[in-house]
Amino acid sequence: MKYVIEVKKMSMSFNVLNEKVTSLKEFFIKFLKGNIKYRKFNALNNINFSIQKGEVVGLIGFNGAGKSTLLKLISGVLTPTEGSVTIEGRIAPLIELGAGFDPELTGRENVVLNSKLLGFSKKEIKDRMDSIIEFSELKDFIDIPLKNYSSGMLARLGFSIATSYTPEVLIVDEVLSVGDFHFQEKSIKKIHDMIQGGTTVFFVSHNIQQVRELCTRVIWIDNGNLKADGDVESITEEYMRS
Repeated sequence: MKYVIEVKKMSMSFNVLNEKVTSLKEFFIKFLKGNIKYRKFNALNNINFSIQKGEVVGLIGFNGAGKSTLLKLISGVLTPTEGSVTIEGRIAPLIELGAGFDPELTGRENVVLNSKLLGFSKKEIKDRMDSIIEFSELKDFIDIPLKNYSSGMLARLGFSIATSYTPEVLIVDEVLSVGDFHFQEKSIKKIHDMIQGGTTVFFVSHNIQQVRELCTRVIWIDNGNLKADGDVESITEEYMRS
């Protein structure tokens, strides 16, 4: 059985300040005196799951449950404290609005930059530039710096770049919650098309109806633990009651 994502005994912890520091000056004074104390915060605890090629998996959980941390680990942004995550194939992560963008560069320049970060050649970028701009509907703004873009415009550009290359794995983390309804509907249709083409999708949303419509499986993360993994209807129903 071929898995495109395998997460084995994965945990992630961070050192956080054990006391409230009200200013940067106070922090440095305490730091220089050796008075900074940390405590260990376990963001994820012994997470295990595998995702097969072509699956559409919804990731649900309340704010602070560990969803974004999990996606950053899968995307390679973070390295787990314990355990491992293995990815087979090319991955396109949409895990943070504006991630990988330079606000001082134009939209067009950021298409090139972001595409290079995803591992694409100059020819691939050139061949897809027009279609990326067309899908994003940002033709009139593509040659101005991103610092002038709204959050919706950033979401449009990021989604258009990530989905223009048909990755083996697409990770979407709430970025479709910004922007206008028209582009959200257009993006959902694009995801459907990618699913039909065999792309594996890891989808995070607080919109349970959207999860039910898109996903074939659900993983529920609660307080850093994997609470449930399996049937969409039964798990989302329990989640809604909790």
